[in-house]
Amino acid sequence: MKIAVVYGGISTERNVAIAGGKAVIEALRSLNYEVVPVDPAYGADFLARSEEQIADIEKFHDIEDLKQFETRAYIDCIASDIFDTIDVVFIVLHGKFGEDGLIQSLLELRGIPYTGSKVKASALSSDKAASKMMLSAAGVLTPQWEMVHKSDIDNLDVYKDLRSSLGKELVVKPNDQGSTIGLTIIDNGNLDDIHNAIVLASKYSDPVMVEKYIEGRELTVGIIGGEVLPIIEIITHDGFYDYEHKYTKGKTEYICPADLTDDIAEFTATMATIVYNVLGCDGFARVDFRLDDEGQPWCLELNTIPGFTSKSLVPMAAKEIGIEFPELCEKIVNLALNKEKD
Repeated sequence: MKIAVVYGGISTERNVAIAGGKAVIEALRSLNYEVVPVDPAYGADFLARSEEQIADIEKFHDIEDLKQFETRAYIDCIASDIFDTIDVVFIVLHGKFGEDGLIQSLLELRGIPYTGSKVKASALSSDKAASKMMLSAAGVLTPQWEMVHKSDIDNLDVYKDLRSSLGKELVVKPNDQGSTIGLTIIDNGNLDDIHNAIVLASKYSDPVMVEKYIEGRELTVGIIGGEVLPIIEIITHDGFYDYEHKYTKGKTEYICPADLTDDIAEFTATMATIVYNVLGCDGFARVDFRLDDEGQPWCLELNTIPGFTSKSLVPMAAKEIGIEFPELCEKIVNLALNKEKD
């Protein structure tokens, strides 16, 4: 079987996708699959790039650097002849152009099976406001939120209204980014702080989401083929679970399975399944929650393509029930092939 691992890309989460793609390539090769590494940032020229060149991520670290690449590259990449021989695509792309349905729609047009959720679920889940509206309508607890457009970025009355409706403790973030990129937590309701946070987030999306902060424990729930994995608690001892804490060794403690009562664990798992189904997900996903002092899980978001190195959260939870990383990658490939048959 020939598997294309599509990784890297041109989103601000390129570095994370490079690390995940390298891990998946190594895992699948260890099982003797024929693997073709594909970085859509290079368009149809990806075959001329060595894996070492693809992994050279230093020049891609800044959002301005990424803007030099165009989404047209994705079209040229997937249209290339090499995909005529591909049996299935393992997508390891995060953020824009990876989780938002774009790459999925191109693969649909080519009739090539791929891992993870379909176009609609991918697009819906990557739009935080749209997904929260769906979840709220389904009775899922999710923090109250408001949206701020760039046109209101200097409107002081808008900031006062935010503070009045959502409180002084706020989370400001882009509407369609992951890995906490562009995210700020505000704990004092200071109007200058709110303004600065919105300016930062607006570099990545318009509009920007401003959310009520929920005090509590951070939980995450992986789902593979509809099966809920052991719940993980994420504990940071300084600050919040931001990009640095996610990807710097020793900054964060992970408890798997989380130390929860049976009732809370069961209810949180049930809510994760509801979120997964409401958004129409396939294959695998990860649902992030805040557990408040009353034992209520508040859904923060669902990731249709969560981090995927051997040390990432979903692989960590899978390992807890005896699924090693190569086996997990193979399972996800098989889910993609079975989904195509259905």
